[in-house]
Amino acid sequence: MRRALVTGATGGLGLALTEALIAAGYAVRATGRSAAVVQRLEKMGADVVLCDLLQADLTRLCDGVDVVFHAAALSSPWGAEAVFQRINVDVTEVLLAAAQAARCDAFVFVSSPSIYADFKDQEGLTEDSLPNPRPLNAYARTKLAAEQQVLVADRPGFRTVSIRPRALIGPDDAVLLPRILEMVRRGRLPVLRGGLARIDLTDVRDAAVALVLADQHRETVGGRPINISGGQPIRILELAERLCAVLQVKPRLIPVPMAPMRVLASMSETVCRVWPGRPEPKITPYTLATLAYSQTFDLSYARTVLGYAPAHDAVSSALELAPRMAA
Repeated sequence: MRRALVTGATGGLGLALTEALIAAGYAVRATGRSAAVVQRLEKMGADVVLCDLLQADLTRLCDGVDVVFHAAALSSPWGAEAVFQRINVDVTEVLLAAAQAARCDAFVFVSSPSIYADFKDQEGLTEDSLPNPRPLNAYARTKLAAEQQVLVADRPGFRTVSIRPRALIGPDDAVLLPRILEMVRRGRLPVLRGGLARIDLTDVRDAAVALVLADQHRETVGGRPINISGGQPIRILELAERLCAVLQVKPRLIPVPMAPMRVLASMSETVCRVWPGRPEPKITPYTLATLAYSQTFDLSYARTVLGYAPAHDAVSSALELAPRMAA
């Protein structure tokens, strides 16, 4: 039985990953900070260790483990640069060293397609597509820095892989779908660049399977990043309209010009950085780029080397989850 450590196991992807690993025959040590989902993890059959990775003995956490799945991260479009650095980069560096000291043979990292985010359409991105050299926020910058640390550490006997799942949809999502639903509930849909931007959603269960496959094919994919999505891009405006229909909301479409919005987004960030409490701006350059420009993946590499085949329609998953999450 292969033994796995899952960090961030109390988050949406971590929960799905723990379930997928146990279904695949792994013994799982699951760690996270949310006590609210401990019973769910224990019912799956995981050994649960509640802790904060910033304060935990990471070498001890890795003891007796074959593979580390590092899903823990600060995932937000806004926040203090130093906090993102500490959680996303520094912890990854220490965890990598701990995994090697504990003689783990693999390290699978959950990266992010935010590293590509830019003010341009990007269709059919591959693993050879270059990230934005000027990341649009601290999250994108630190995820890229952490991914580079992970991939450089690859060697025989300690294989490292980075998985970049695009726009996760799942019942425990606290990031993407809730933000879209908040916009939908208001009944006013801003239309940027004619509403033509496409988004490549990923059902969290498919992302979890991709992570398991990365470990199972570690000798083939060691030292490589892999882009993952549901493989069925949809225009953001169409997705919002379909969510409106499910929630029985009649949307008012509001065309929004890009040039003044970019200025407003930059100004909002500047003001919120110096405002007491540093509140999150209503719109940031990163959020604007995500809503206004297409980002889709070419899954050829994942299909070929991992045998990855999305089993779930992420759009249908979003429509099914929307009424419960909007309640």
